[in-house]
Amino acid sequence: MDESLKKTLHRDTLAVREAVERSPFGENSEALYLTSGYVQRSAESAAQRFAGDEEGFTYGRYGNPTTASFEQRLAALEGAEACMATASGMSAILLMCLGLLKAGDHVVCSQSMFGSTIKLIGSDLAKFGVESSFVPQTDVSAWKAAIKPNTRLLFAETPTNPLTEVCDIAALADIAHNAGAQLCVDNCFATPALQRPMALGADIVMHSGTKYLDGQGRVMAGALCASQQLVTEKFLPVLKSAGMTLAPFNAWVMLKGLETLDIRMRAQSANALALGQWLEAHPAVARVYCPGLASHPQHALAMQQQSGVGGAVLSFDVKASSPEQARARAFHVLDALRVLSLSTNLGDTKTLCAHPASTSHGRLTEAQRQAAGIGQGLIRVAVGLEHITDIQADLARGLETLP
Repeated sequence: MDESLKKTLHRDTLAVREAVERSPFGENSEALYLTSGYVQRSAESAAQRFAGDEEGFTYGRYGNPTTASFEQRLAALEGAEACMATASGMSAILLMCLGLLKAGDHVVCSQSMFGSTIKLIGSDLAKFGVESSFVPQTDVSAWKAAIKPNTRLLFAETPTNPLTEVCDIAALADIAHNAGAQLCVDNCFATPALQRPMALGADIVMHSGTKYLDGQGRVMAGALCASQQLVTEKFLPVLKSAGMTLAPFNAWVMLKGLETLDIRMRAQSANALALGQWLEAHPAVARVYCPGLASHPQHALAMQQQSGVGGAVLSFDVKASSPEQARARAFHVLDALRVLSLSTNLGDTKTLCAHPASTSHGRLTEAQRQAAGIGQGLIRVAVGLEHITDIQADLARGLETLP
């Protein structure tokens, strides 16, 4: 697509139109290229392509036309110059860290981030000499105080999983840039349909495409959106060596998912807000965590950063008098489900419910879970597209029969 024309189009249009050029066959739906290798037109051309002096595909680990279409489309939606697709969200984080960090460098992260992210940065990368500090998600002064002379990266997830805490992206970008560091924002929960972190100063936007970008729980995928320089000079060399490459079929599924991203996110977010309001009024519920609710501590910031929409994920605590009772009660609610799915994934059109303390955040220590505010009575609900009364009725089966 012509770059000057692209700049005049709305995101809804880019979500269904941005891709590599059609093949000579003139397909309307983007083609799925299932090939591990590419035939070169001459030995000299092959040499130029492998050297990076000529555009063109050489080997499946380095790139694929279907994957390139997904990368172009997601970059356009995020307002980024470029995008690098990966095999999963966690592989995207690893790619970013391998591309940007070395032994002796320091990373500042939210202590409320996804459990696997905390383990990867706090434990796995520590074995290779990368230091890390974890700070309260919403405390801007804590982020600033954690900065060291060797800080190279600030990494935030907003809203967080599972407590939906929202950070001030613009404020963190200022802190990072004043320290000579870069800010990466995990935009998995909001997606570019609701939030564009680069417009607020972020340098990198990370995605687990497995979630809302696909939208129907079918494939694994990840991505990093950033400047062309970062993608070409920092991320691509690591991808070529380490091979955390997105499969073409998965990229094709992502392309189809992006076409309906906006309408799905807005419909599922509306369901989540209605469910959050219902849960707040339920006598068995102690607290609801949902950015769309006025009771959320960062509600105003969320409305400002997320286009006035709270997102499709919420969590709630069941009432209990002890951690043991809280766990038993949360399990009772989950075991009583008959329509909704008990699953640790999120972003599906089907509503998914999970117990974070024993699943997604189960590998964290109890101290780490407490620091992140994840109690034994917490249930996360990734709200889908079922009718809202059916979602409420299924959760009511357990909530209204608690022992």
